[in-house]
Amino acid sequence: MALTKEERRLRIKRRIRKIVSGSAERPRLSVYRSNKQISVQLIDDKAGNTILSVSSLCKEIAEKKGTKIEQAALVGAAVAEKAKAAGIEAVVFDRNGYLYHGRVKALADAARNGGLNF
Repeated sequence: MALTKEERRLRIKRRIRKIVSGSAERPRLSVYRSNKQISVQLIDDKAGNTILSVSSLCKEIAEKKGTKIEQAALVGAAVAEKAKAAGIEAVVFDRNGYLYHGRVKALADAARNGGLNF
C-alpha cells in the first residue's frame, strides 16, 4: 500500500533527525509549513529548549500582503535578524521532511542573505 504524503514526510523527517542536532552555539533551524502559514524555530537540542521563533502570523509579517513564498522570505529575513541580535551566527538547517523548494527554499535563501551560515 502506498504511503500518504504525511507518512512520507514523517519518514523523511525521522531519517534527517538521526543526523541533524542543534546545540547552544549552533542551534537547529526547524521549519514548519502548513497550508497557509510557515514558522521557524531555533532549537537547542542538548538543553531541550527553543531559543527563538518566528512565524508568518507575527504582526509585522502578517501586515504585509503577498504570496506565501514572499511571506516565507520575510520569515527567513526576520529569523536571521533576531538570531543576529541573540548572537547566533551559524545554524543547522532542518527542513523537517519537506522538499527543499518553494517556500522552504525561499525561507532558507532569505535567512542566508540575512547573515546566517548553514
